[in-house]
Amino acid sequence: MIATSLRTPRRAAPAASLAAVVALATFAVLGAPAAAQASTIYPPSGACTASPATTQPGSTIGFECAAGTFSGDESVTVTVTGENGAGATIGMVRFAISTASEVVTSEANGSLAPLSITLPSNATGTYNIAAISSTSAGGTAAVSITGADGLPVTGLDSGSMLGLWIGGGALVLAGAALGIAAVVRRRRDAD
Repeated sequence: MIATSLRTPRRAAPAASLAAVVALATFAVLGAPAAAQASTIYPPSGACTASPATTQPGSTIGFECAAGTFSGDESVTVTVTGENGAGATIGMVRFAISTASEVVTSEANGSLAPLSITLPSNATGTYNIAAISSTSAGGTAAVSITGADGLPVTGLDSGSMLGLWIGGGALVLAGAALGIAAVVRRRRDAD
């Protein structure tokens, strides 16, 4: 006959239960409203445009936003982000930071008049242009950089790969040397 024993479940200490209830109630009162208010405002699609959308390094593009994108006569921050973004010039101002931005004023109808943006002469990849204000999420547009042949410039050339090839070759040689040494040692130990 197998003896069985009955176990009574252990009850948590009253202080621990009370602490758990208080913590849960505190989160419900303080955390839930904060989570409900957390939201992200995304700019509407197509509110702003860049023309042309594909261009060559060093060229000037136009950037503008449609009427109603912003409130009338408000400050709008236009930002250009991309590789070598420090070389971007908005209007006549040249920036020494990686992301160039400038504050302009919207038109009375909430549009943003066309701005001239000159991309750096060593521009590569894609440049994102965003316009935002304190009352509006604004809009974004992107410009892709192409070479003289019309193909996208990715920013990778064979000269920058030289270090990678040398380092990779050194690692392959070191691995081969370790493999040969291991084979020689095993043969020596087997004899």
